[in-house]
Amino acid sequence: MQLSEILTTSCTTCDVEITSKKRILEKICQLAAKQIGDIEQDDLLESLLNREKMGSTGIGNGIAIPHGRLPNANKAVAVLITTEQAIDFDAIDNRNVDVFIALFVPENSCKEHLITLQSIAKLFSNKKMIKRVRKCHDNQALYNLIQQASNTLDAI
Repeated sequence: MQLSEILTTSCTTCDVEITSKKRILEKICQLAAKQIGDIEQDDLLESLLNREKMGSTGIGNGIAIPHGRLPNANKAVAVLITTEQAIDFDAIDNRNVDVFIALFVPENSCKEHLITLQSIAKLFSNKKMIKRVRKCHDNQALYNLIQQASNTLDAI
């Protein structure tokens, strides 16, 4: 599954004023809860925190891909947030993070989860792409950029 299939405009936000790891995870869960509907925001947060306990999802270059599995979910949901200031996220390269691509997937969708994580990592490993993401200051423009880039990636 590609990011373009599970990201909505309501889960795409630019230039958020957040300065801590806990607050960004809470914001991610707040947006995702509106999309998922039948799962509480606290349960979403717990799934992300459980994953972070295994090791930071900060993959380097100012990017993090927090993700969690949900036992009672029937669809995957993505959230994309950029922050005004990069924040400490315990990333593998010790750099602060300003681009967050979060993923929530049904617990029984292991293979789909891994494929989606790979496609997100591939999309955001492109340096030109990440520069364009950081230059977006409009939620709709950021969403459109991801849709276009994901579709281009699908064609490759």
